[in-house]
Amino acid sequence: MSLSKQLQGYRLTTAEILYHMPDHPGVLQSFVWQELDIAPRYPVLNGFLAFWARQIEGRLHSVRVGSAALISPGEMRHGSLLTLQ
Repeated sequence: MSLSKQLQGYRLTTAEILYHMPDHPGVLQSFVWQELDIAPRYPVLNGFLAFWARQIEGRLHSVRVGSAALISPGEMRHGSLLTLQ
């Protein structure tokens, strides 16, 4: 995962994609996709879903998305001063 992308606001994005099996449309299959993307527009995920709709036979049923920042501001805590004797 690219540090430069993370510094530009990309977040680790995970999507659970449910789709209809091409040979058995009544059966749903799950596919997990994970990539760095920018919330809330998710251009990378939307590009993948557009590719899926054009190239993959399994018709999309639903997509559940979660994302989390991998780089966050550090915490600074003030502790008590220890005196060594």
